[in-house]
Amino acid sequence: MDIEAARRWFLSLQDSIVAGLEAIDGKPFRRDEWTRPEGGGGVSRLIEDGDVLERGGVNFSDVRGSRLPPSATASRPELVGRSWEAMGVSLVLHPWNPCAPTVHLNVRMFVAQKQGAEPVWWFGGGMDLTPYYGFEEDAVHFHRTCRDALAPFGTDLHAKYKRWCDDYFYLKHRREPRGVGGIFYDDLAEGGFERCFALTRAVGEHFLPAYGPILLRRKDLPYGERERDFQCYRRGRYVEFNLVWDRGTLFGLQSNGRTEAILMSLPPLVKWRYDWKPAPGSPEERLYTDFLVPRNWVDGGS
Repeated sequence: MDIEAARRWFLSLQDSIVAGLEAIDGKPFRRDEWTRPEGGGGVSRLIEDGDVLERGGVNFSDVRGSRLPPSATASRPELVGRSWEAMGVSLVLHPWNPCAPTVHLNVRMFVAQKQGAEPVWWFGGGMDLTPYYGFEEDAVHFHRTCRDALAPFGTDLHAKYKRWCDDYFYLKHRREPRGVGGIFYDDLAEGGFERCFALTRAVGEHFLPAYGPILLRRKDLPYGERERDFQCYRRGRYVEFNLVWDRGTLFGLQSNGRTEAILMSLPPLVKWRYDWKPAPGSPEERLYTDFLVPRNWVDGGS
């Protein structure tokens, strides 16, 4: 188990993703280093009011502690009493253009240690796409790139991690998916450290190929107040998921993480309405009928 190699890679992934996004947006990301009193710290890279991105954050964190928070031990009571270290890269991008989807990526490693016992470690991560106005070619491209990332590690993994993503990024109180999904995995230790680290690297390094072409296609499409209004309404679902259901948000807050870094995923402008419904036959309704439903996007959305 090479924790230092993982740390170096997470930092290099942050740098490469930020460089790719700066090339698309044209404006630089702010850099903000921070430390955590209980141990560790991180580097936040943030853009607000860019030319393409209304708000985007690419955050590296490496935090440590002597006792795990309840959100981490609830399903794994054997970890109670262990010291821990969690590191990774997490990003969320909110473009200005409603035709360009919001996107999320997270890749992470967790280690729990106790004197006289073998360390317990695992990797987790994934990426998912949240469109406001759906384009089949975007969903197909995103899912096929996710498939390609996982292909060297087993032909069954993409289908498994896609289902996991669909199940996880689901707003139970709304009974609807957050978006068109992608891939998600957690507690990955099967096959040893090197295999799991390699799989996680593949996921992180496929992010720009998965999302960059979509952002370039959609960033300059025309839109008006109607599309912007619907984007802000649907962003409310993103906020609801992150604050109600997301385990990473809960872990960060319970472990006394840096609030600014934890909540960088939230969009700058959001709207809620009481019992709103899209007009029949409208592009807004099509998001619900054609995209917020399970589909086999790798095979063209069948």
